[in-house]
Amino acid sequence: MPSTLPLPELPSPDTGGPATPAFSPLYQQIKGLILQSLQAGEWKPGEVIPSEIELAARFRVSQGTVRKAIDELAAENLVVRRQGKGTFVATHAEQHVRYRFLKLVPDSGDRDSEGPASRDVLECRRVRATAEVARALALRSGDAVVQVRRVLAFGGVPTILEDLWLPGAAFRGLSAEQMAAYQGPTYALFELEFGVRMVRAEEKIRAIAADAAQAALLAVPEGTPLLSVERLAYTYNDVPMEFRRGVYRTDAHHYRNELS
Repeated sequence: MPSTLPLPELPSPDTGGPATPAFSPLYQQIKGLILQSLQAGEWKPGEVIPSEIELAARFRVSQGTVRKAIDELAAENLVVRRQGKGTFVATHAEQHVRYRFLKLVPDSGDRDSEGPASRDVLECRRVRATAEVARALALRSGDAVVQVRRVLAFGGVPTILEDLWLPGAAFRGLSAEQMAAYQGPTYALFELEFGVRMVRAEEKIRAIAADAAQAALLAVPEGTPLLSVERLAYTYNDVPMEFRRGVYRTDAHHYRNELS
């Protein structure tokens, strides 16, 4: 990494001409360098990162500049500050973020009361990416992807049918047995076994009627209203790493999002 960072170029006071485009603020540049280290796996999910003083010395900037960069990373749930312990790389294995991207909650509002979802992995195989999947994952059509189909049940009731597509190079060796055996969140498995952390996601939601295959797997009559949720999840620096299409039963659950 560079030992010093360039300063913004300002307009010449003599010519009054247009300015050369300025660089981003210094703390944003530090944030970018920290993100590079996270993406490269220098600090793994759950591990402590160097202190603000150490990072300031490393990048030859002030501690305040580093603090501002880490403030933004913490606001984006990429790192977690723990009083008296330091700053840690955020992980999906932590209890309070286990369901960060799953917005389906029981009508009672108490997700803990129904316990963790049981997962029936129906399929996990390497296939060639279709044009749609390749476009979503920034791959070439025909590149290898891992395709997963599974049913998630809450309280013994099949509730979510999901299809996932993952880049084949990043998830080489992923198996149905591995996904079924892991007891924690799937995204925590991706962190632990493949070094891939999902940091944000975008979703598209629409109402659909269950077709015959969906109805059979979710134990509902054909034509039952379902919620279709299409998700694209990204790792650091907005690299797409998962394309997911799920259909949700909402007879005992609802989709809840918090807006601010």
